[in-house]
Amino acid sequence: MNPKCTRRSFLKVASASAAGLAAAPYVITSGALGAADVPPASGRVTVGHIGVGGQGTGLLHAFVGQALGQSVAVCDCFQKRREAAAKVIEDTYAKRQDKGSFKGVAQYADFRELLGRPDIDAVVIATPDHWHVPLGMAACRAGKDMYIEKPLGVALEWNKALRTAVRQYGRIFQYGTQQRGQAHIRQGCELVRNGRIGKITAVEVIAPDGATGGSTVPIPVPEGFDYDRWLGPAPESPFTADRCTANGTYHVYDNSIGFIAGWGAHPLDVLHWGYPDAIPVEYEGTGLVPTQGLYSTVVHWDIKGRYANGVTFTLKPGGDSTKFIGPEGWIRISRGGWDAEPKSLLKETTGPNEIHLHASNDHKKDFLECVKNRKDPASFIETACQSDFISHLSDIAVRTGRKITWDPAKETIVGDDAAARMLNRPLRAPWRL
Repeated sequence: MNPKCTRRSFLKVASASAAGLAAAPYVITSGALGAADVPPASGRVTVGHIGVGGQGTGLLHAFVGQALGQSVAVCDCFQKRREAAAKVIEDTYAKRQDKGSFKGVAQYADFRELLGRPDIDAVVIATPDHWHVPLGMAACRAGKDMYIEKPLGVALEWNKALRTAVRQYGRIFQYGTQQRGQAHIRQGCELVRNGRIGKITAVEVIAPDGATGGSTVPIPVPEGFDYDRWLGPAPESPFTADRCTANGTYHVYDNSIGFIAGWGAHPLDVLHWGYPDAIPVEYEGTGLVPTQGLYSTVVHWDIKGRYANGVTFTLKPGGDSTKFIGPEGWIRISRGGWDAEPKSLLKETTGPNEIHLHASNDHKKDFLECVKNRKDPASFIETACQSDFISHLSDIAVRTGRKITWDPAKETIVGDDAAARMLNRPLRAPWRL
């Protein structure tokens, strides 16, 4: 299919898909009538999965286990991946219905064919990072709600564009920061918000470091893989053994800004949940931009910053934690648990008249429920932008070697035109947002 994603070509695909819907392999079986714990087909959210590699397959397993959802289509540039994903869905539904087989999952190489189906309510986007925002924009225009993996985008201005589109088109957006579904993270953030450690004076964030290396030797593209489509809006580059692996996806600057965002999204999201006062306005620090090998995203970063109110901020590599510090103690939160000083904080709860955060113990279920009730889920678009902005500004500080000053009202870098230009990236023709 011609990759030119214009409004005219997209609508043409949508029209063709609608006309051919009767021929699509979507089969309503007796199970569609529902069971005690499964709503009938008319009450379920129909879901398409775009990107079914490692993380995408993990999400797929989670979504097919949801009674409120019905996965009906998969899309991937790897033929073997989409075939395997379709089999997972069909085997799961066959087992659930106590049938020998189930057929009802369409496979697509081109995401526009999936988005053109009027029977799909929502999409799960788990592609390489450079596709997240372009796909989110296309989903908005196609009238689909979206669950998008983190990090959000490869350019801060792209994130802003998607934020505008989500609200303009009235779409439901869930960010893949599933830690918001963990009770201890919510509890810790609620205590911070309710002043249990006093007025915040400092925040310290730690995220896993990135990687160096990777083969730069060009090799033939494997059969059954559409590499040009995989690249999409990213710069054209030779295929190598490591480029389209998990490491290549996360650590090649053409496709990502690295673990400073890919993993940093989690503890930075916890930071924003517990301390939602905008984002730091100053960033400076050191780090390494690899010059040998394929991987080219920042590693070994050491970022120091400041909020407009004087609160200090640090972002360093290592484990995975967010520490809030105040005059009356501290609270440190990670995926695996939380700690505090004084220890008595660990036994505290929030009162009925205090701030309570969005409660959910299942990020995927939360998304599907919000698609039904048209309310923002736990990780809505504005929160995704706020945490991702911090990653981008930190990355720019390392790459320029200069202090970066952020204007929260204008949402741009001030006093450094060269750094401000790094907030955006061109898309490889003919792709566009």
